[in-house]
Amino acid sequence: MIKGSSGSLDLTPKPVAASRVVLAEIMQVADANIAGNVHGGTIMKLVDNAAGLAAAKHAGGLAVTAVMDEMSFLEPVYLGDVVTLKASVNEAFTTSIEVGVRVESESLSTGEVTHTSSAYLVFVAVDEHGRPRNVPPLRAETEDEKQRQREARLRREARLARKKAIEESRTG
Repeated sequence: MIKGSSGSLDLTPKPVAASRVVLAEIMQVADANIAGNVHGGTIMKLVDNAAGLAAAKHAGGLAVTAVMDEMSFLEPVYLGDVVTLKASVNEAFTTSIEVGVRVESESLSTGEVTHTSSAYLVFVAVDEHGRPRNVPPLRAETEDEKQRQREARLRREARLARKKAIEESRTG
């Protein structure tokens, strides 16, 4: 627990369930284009909000978006749909946290629920001065959580390798 600028941060491993987030919102006229399809940017903002809340809960304080690693739009979301976002921490590294978000839409007229989007985001926990700070390790308990943790580590390796390759190409 963060206790002011002179306090301490509890780095005891936290279970995935401790920071799981579910948000729901009805899509309104301002969220959609003239055809009635919700803008991708609207969905991305909701994803960032849900993921940021999960990261902050895990970090025990402020965490800022560093990377939207992947955002897949699988099906459209329509005006009047209820969008539900399910966010959970996949892995915690030294100062960063990967969060996965599943987006579902529900038609109020038919009750049909559709998986519309998925995303992976990376957040960095920051202190009161905006500097990166350590985060608690993640304790994956179920087989699904352990699989997500393994996959998060693979995505991190790929991000770091891509970053290194780009840096090398700039100096090359």
